[in-house]
Amino acid sequence: MSTLSTHVLDQVSGLPAAGMSVTLWRGDTVLFAGMTNEDGRCPDMKDVGELEPGNYRLEFAVAPYFRRHGVELSNPPFLDTVPIAFGIAEPQAGKTRSHYHVPLLASPFGYATYRGS
Repeated sequence: MSTLSTHVLDQVSGLPAAGMSVTLWRGDTVLFAGMTNEDGRCPDMKDVGELEPGNYRLEFAVAPYFRRHGVELSNPPFLDTVPIAFGIAEPQAGKTRSHYHVPLLASPFGYATYRGS
């Protein structure tokens, strides 16, 4: 089993992206829906508990976030929702659990992610 966390950095301001909507999916099932806090994190995501190996998707509502912060976007915006599809594998041999951290660095025209620690 594994745990999951995320955080979002607004690359326009260089600050944590407070108030961005984040949804965690497994297939067609929503496991978590919430907003980032003042540090750009979703601490309530821990309430999802441990995740089994499989495929998951985090969706970040970037366009609504940037519009609320005064960034002028086209209609439709270049990036509206950023989906990050990722897999959770069995923990390594000798471990009973692992942790996945999936951060997002976002701007209205691009994003980056990686497996953090």
